[in-house]
Order: sequence, then structure tokens, then C-alpha cells
Amino acid sequence: MRHNRSMPRATIIPQLAYPDVTAAADWLCTTFGFTVRLRIANHRAQLNVGDGAIVVMEQRPGQRPFAHSLMIRVEDANAHHARSVQAGLRILSPPTDYPYGERQYTVEDFAGHSWTFSQSIADVDPLDWGGEPGEL
Repeated sequence: MRHNRSMPRATIIPQLAYPDVTAAADWLCTTFGFTVRLRIANHRAQLNVGDGAIVVMEQRPGQRPFAHSLMIRVEDANAHHARSVQAGLRILSPPTDYPYGERQYTVEDFAGHSWTFSQSIADVDPLDWGGEPGEL
């Protein structure tokens, strides 16, 4: 799998929604010993946990209080997307290239869980798109 400094190396990256991303990230670091890998404005933070990672994301208005999703790194987001389409899954966002070096799409599974599949398409320094690196 291609390396991208803007993305954790973990294959599976849980995403947890909180009303206050900064407060949640600080609490998780203080309480569980996680470390900040990257802050993205005040709406997202990547945290290191052992050889894995989690993403703390902003809980949107109207979103279920315990909403969560998974981010899975894949080799080919387009081929993976085609497989999801063929399976008849609800596509929440089509494959899109982002300035942080990832091509991602999001799908909803049969139980309403959100899954984002992400392919690294470039190695991008987080400083190049406004990220605030912590411990990479």
C-alpha cells in the first residue's frame, strides 16, 4: 500500500463522532494515553494508539449521539466502489480525490453503518493542506 504522511498507516481506522473534537481528542490522549498524530482545523483529529490509529470527527447537527463509522484503507478505491455498486449498496459519496492525497468514497451498509474506503494516491505533507502535525 502506498505511504501518505497525511494518513495513518493502519488498515482499519475507526472514526468516532464527538460534539467538540478538540476536547474529545484531549480527553482521549489524557485518559487513554493516545497521542495526536494530526489536527485538521477544529473538525477532525487523527490519534495514534499503539501501531494503529483512530479519527475523532465532528458530530454534525442531527447526527445520532453515538454515530460512528469505519475507515478502511484499500489499494484501489474505484474498483472497490464498483464492487459496492454491484452489491446494491447505498453510496453516500462517490470516489473523490482530496488534497491530502487520498481518493475516498463512503457507503452505507445494510444496518445503516457508514464505511469510508480510502486509497492513498500521493504522499502529501499535512502542512501542504493546512494540517497541524503532532507525532507522525
